[in-house]
Amino acid sequence: QVQLVESGGGLVQAGGSLRLSCAASGIIFNIRTMGWYRQAPGKQRELVATATSGGSTNYADSVKGRFTISRDNAKNTVYLQMNSLKPEDTAVYYCNAVIQHSSWSPREYDYWGQGTRVTVSS
Repeated sequence: QVQLVESGGGLVQAGGSLRLSCAASGIIFNIRTMGWYRQAPGKQRELVATATSGGSTNYADSVKGRFTISRDNAKNTVYLQMNSLKPEDTAVYYCNAVIQHSSWSPREYDYWGQGTRVTVSS
């Protein structure tokens, strides 16, 4: 019912910047939370940043001050501006959205994108 399409990953040198985008489409009444998670080789998936429809944001300690999450609620899109990238930021980045499909049901569903790879060279 919902598709999350990510873009913006790639290869960048340490100290560089990338901007990730994720657009949600389908049957959507409300998206309470949109966020980014990442999974490095051999590691578990971890939270990077989340943003609520009301504007609250949350960041992993490892990215605070370097990454900025933002949302365009009208476009059902979330962005992740990544600055001062480090080799340890290398991972597949996944978009996540918590979505309510209709006004008559408060039930929410969790959706994931297919992932976009970010590689930071030293």
